[in-house]
Amino acid sequence: MGEVSFREPLLLSEEDGCSYVKKTSWFISSVLKVAMWVIFIVWAAFIFLSPLEYVNDLSGIVIRATEGTLFGITGSIFLIYGGPIILIAFLGIIHLIITGEEEIYKKKTSLRPSFRLWTFPVIIDGPFGVVSAAELIGIVLFSAYVVWAVSVYTVRNYNSLSLYQLTSKEMSFKMLELTGLRFGFIGLICLAFLFLPISRGSVLLRLIDIPFEHATRYHVWLGHLTMSLFTLHGLFYVIAWAMEGNLLHELLEWKSIGIANLAGVISLLAGLLMWITSLPPVRRINFELFFYTHQLYVIFVVFLALHVGDFIFSIAAAGIFLFMLDRFLRICQSRRTVDVISAKCLPCGTVELVLSKPGNMRYNALSWIFVQVRELSWLQWHPFSVSSSPLDGKYHLSVLIKVLGGWTEKLRGLISDASEEDPEKVLLLQPHLKIKASVEGPYGHESPYHLTYKNLILVAGGIGISPFLAILSDILHRIRDSKPCMPRNILIVWAVKRSNELSLLQTVPVEEICPRFSDKLNLEIETYVTRESEPSLEEGQVHKSVNSSVYPASKRCGMSVLVGTGNVTWSGIYVMVSTIGLIISVGLLNIFYINPHNITYWWYKGLLLIACMAASILVFGGVIIGLWNLWERKTLAREESQDDKNLGINYRNENGMHKDSFQEPFYGVVRYGQRPDFKEIFGSVSERWGNVDIGVIVCGPPTLQTSIAKECRTQNFGRKPNHPIFHFNSHSFDL
Repeated sequence: MGEVSFREPLLLSEEDGCSYVKKTSWFISSVLKVAMWVIFIVWAAFIFLSPLEYVNDLSGIVIRATEGTLFGITGSIFLIYGGPIILIAFLGIIHLIITGEEEIYKKKTSLRPSFRLWTFPVIIDGPFGVVSAAELIGIVLFSAYVVWAVSVYTVRNYNSLSLYQLTSKEMSFKMLELTGLRFGFIGLICLAFLFLPISRGSVLLRLIDIPFEHATRYHVWLGHLTMSLFTLHGLFYVIAWAMEGNLLHELLEWKSIGIANLAGVISLLAGLLMWITSLPPVRRINFELFFYTHQLYVIFVVFLALHVGDFIFSIAAAGIFLFMLDRFLRICQSRRTVDVISAKCLPCGTVELVLSKPGNMRYNALSWIFVQVRELSWLQWHPFSVSSSPLDGKYHLSVLIKVLGGWTEKLRGLISDASEEDPEKVLLLQPHLKIKASVEGPYGHESPYHLTYKNLILVAGGIGISPFLAILSDILHRIRDSKPCMPRNILIVWAVKRSNELSLLQTVPVEEICPRFSDKLNLEIETYVTRESEPSLEEGQVHKSVNSSVYPASKRCGMSVLVGTGNVTWSGIYVMVSTIGLIISVGLLNIFYINPHNITYWWYKGLLLIACMAASILVFGGVIIGLWNLWERKTLAREESQDDKNLGINYRNENGMHKDSFQEPFYGVVRYGQRPDFKEIFGSVSERWGNVDIGVIVCGPPTLQTSIAKECRTQNFGRKPNHPIFHFNSHSFDL
């Protein structure tokens, strides 16, 4: 392998630019993409136009034509409203399998920088936080649909009631009830989307490469919209019933044929409780209250099905079914306890956990995991970004945890109790004092987008440096091993309160990973210690780590690969077989129970539909998960037998690295008593780096994200011809 020039990014491809390469059928992939886009556009257009009487009559003809068939009206409505989502998921699975799990697309490197909708911040200081141009388009479309639908339905309601000879009072009652009915229908349409963003391993999120930490905010937005519509739905009915003088009777009514009002009241109350406790003032004061009350989603969904019956519930059933698939898979993964290979309490008040994982588990430097320590709580799960690169080691990943709240304080105490060493020094677990953890994930971007920029600015606040340590390690490993990697200019801007946090940089031995990296990579680190005016006496001291006892990979209990973001073939089979199982379950139920016994109760059929959804996942999906688990064990056994010769290596040295010696960490420039001036920093970069695309990734509190997004927008709007375009990316998990 020849020497890599500093002037050229590291590539695997030929002259036409950089590509993460995986052999694939370009034609089939393109056809699938076009098919998915066509299906989505037609489906979205139908939903948008559904308030029109013509479109409503057309769908009514289709629904009535299937009355009396095996799946009846319920099957038709599910096919119309949910079928496209399921079909896109199926095609997406095939697309991901064809393109490969580690595909990075071949694309020509543009000679000129260009704007991108997803990375161009448009709204900064608004109720939605930092909003990109693409997100703004989505908000506008959803808002336009709601306004359009309410307007059209209001006109239709008035025209319909005008055909009858009604008094003004009767007209008011009926108008209120019909308006409430329309709000409920629009709410069901929004509910069809509500659960999709929080399906962490969903193939749909993988397909469009939106990580769950970004998608969560879409769930929050949709949740506010959905609950607003459902609240108006109930409020209009309550006002109408109160004006008619039969409020209590209507609220307690549970019809067998028709809408079960009491079930709707229970569902709405559960939804309102979730909604109120999820509001920022309440959530920030008591996160546990928010977390526990959010488990009422089960009550909300079940009683919604009882309220409206099977055929109306099927409007939103597809999205809920995909969420149930993901939730069951997460439960299966989290049942396994994982060995904590090493636990360290660092002097800066940060805990590092190194977790055992199987060699075939895929993740990237931008991944997240959820961690539960049962010695601390059986219910609490906390998200952490990984601080290690996949190239650091085959059988481990690590996370850095800032000690901030009760759970993290207990974790630090648990680690301290497991060692006789001074808790201010590095503490390591002994073989007989193991800490067990349960893990969900990893989740995150389908592709490591940090490798697609030639120029990177990484902005961190405090523990927000964690994912950037993983990125830096990943890039250095790739440069050393001549693996595909675009970055050649990296600027890290890190703001910390105290200088003892600088020790976090020791976790990435830059010179050891890639000697003479400066010949191939321009790395700049600017650290701002905001609450100290001068270096402390301990400045420059290196806190040495003592190697933990090492367990052979075959003796460790690693993370389960049963995760939606894992093997795309197995996760795809799981989704497909479970969906087919749902069809079979509903069909058998109709043949052997509902039709022979003439079951007509709406609420009961809604409950049966929920039961079929759960049973298909448990039975059909459970079989696939069992086979997946067996495959995992055989694969791991085969890999471990090949790796037995490496049993004596340290957990961080699984790639042949040795850490018997300790090197001075690469701190870069450290400024005391100052805060970063982002206008000056970005302006300086613009002058030095020139007319290029610059990926800006920020990890830190919302105020930091806002500041960086505002500076990116300002620089882009006032951009000179020879200046770069800044692409804003946030890597923060903020509910």
